[in-house]
Amino acid sequence: MAKKVLILSSTPRKGGNSDRLCDEFMKGAQASGNSVEKILLREKNIHYCTGCSVCSMFGKPCPQKDDAASIIEKMIEADVIVMATPVYFYTMSAQMKTLIDRCCARYLEIKNKEFYFIVAAAEDDIPMMKRTIDGFQGFLDCLEGATVKGVVYGVGAWKIGEIEGKPSMAEAYDMGCKA
Repeated sequence: MAKKVLILSSTPRKGGNSDRLCDEFMKGAQASGNSVEKILLREKNIHYCTGCSVCSMFGKPCPQKDDAASIIEKMIEADVIVMATPVYFYTMSAQMKTLIDRCCARYLEIKNKEFYFIVAAAEDDIPMMKRTIDGFQGFLDCLEGATVKGVVYGVGAWKIGEIEGKPSMAEAYDMGCKA
């Protein structure tokens, strides 16, 4: 059965390495008959959570008027969510963390999802990249029925395009086929 796949790409660089890995995942997911949408967070207006507690204490929608609400709605509707980030100082990009923080108002509705993580980094040390995955896992620990289905470590690529030809490109495609 075809699934709704949502890819959240958080690189600030157009054509960045993590985004190229997203494209490979997307090709694989589409080849398997899934419906796929990719959102480039750098093109969206997402404000920081202000901690106003309107959502948590009063059960009302977040009062901020930006693109976060529509992205979170798509997260709720998706069967599969791919979260992709370049690695900065062994953690996720600010763009991705900002979106995660804004999920506060509706995180209880993001349930029973399959997750894939894509990280890209200049460093080759995969154990160090696991810190970034720990950050994603902290988010998933708050979600009901969230399952990690796979991780792509796009390591050894700093400059735009250096990921091309690396094994992680094929891994991303293969994981997309399995989504």
